[in-house]
Amino acid sequence: MTMAAAKSNTNWFAIGVSIAVVVVLVVLGGLVVFLNNQATAPGVAPTSDIVNEETGAVSFGSGEDEIDVYVDFMCPVCGQFEQAYGEQLQTAAANDEITLNLHPVSILDRYSQNTKYSTRAGGAAYCVAENAPDSFLDFFNYMFANQPQENTAGYTDEELASFAEQAGAGAAADCIADGTYMDFVGDQTSAHEIQGTPTVEINGERIENADIQTRFAEILG
Repeated sequence: MTMAAAKSNTNWFAIGVSIAVVVVLVVLGGLVVFLNNQATAPGVAPTSDIVNEETGAVSFGSGEDEIDVYVDFMCPVCGQFEQAYGEQLQTAAANDEITLNLHPVSILDRYSQNTKYSTRAGGAAYCVAENAPDSFLDFFNYMFANQPQENTAGYTDEELASFAEQAGAGAAADCIADGTYMDFVGDQTSAHEIQGTPTVEINGERIENADIQTRFAEILG
């Protein structure tokens, strides 16, 4: 073999290696992009007639005035809010005097001993909304009537499924066990920039908690 031929062969080998390296880098780059997209992809939304997939609202009634309430199932002030206004709001929605939009969100996972109770409970509520929509309010009210204290582990998934069954939503058990809508709860919490609960909006206007009683009186009488 001549020196020229050897030089030519060496160059082709180097080119082949370079091409292989580029292909590997492209594949790895595509994989990284795919994994990043998977990590930041929005959680799947529930499929239900009572759930707005974009806003996360679980809606009742068809009144002109819309009241949105963002709640965390671990939040004690949310429990107090539901005791004070929950029945009144739900009755007004049932009578189509208002449109009531309930939003399960998660800001208090840090108060449940690393069990992510707020996120799991919110996800369980969406499971009920999808699998047994007629039982949603019974489940929602049961959750607040039996609300765990902050800085406890909250309820297990099995207990949440038991609560759902008691509310007539036994069909939601597998969805709850799988944590199907936990990501959706987190996404909606971030999307609506919820910093505290309860957060209340009236006809799209976010109002101060100190003004809730007055504003509700204007709408509900």
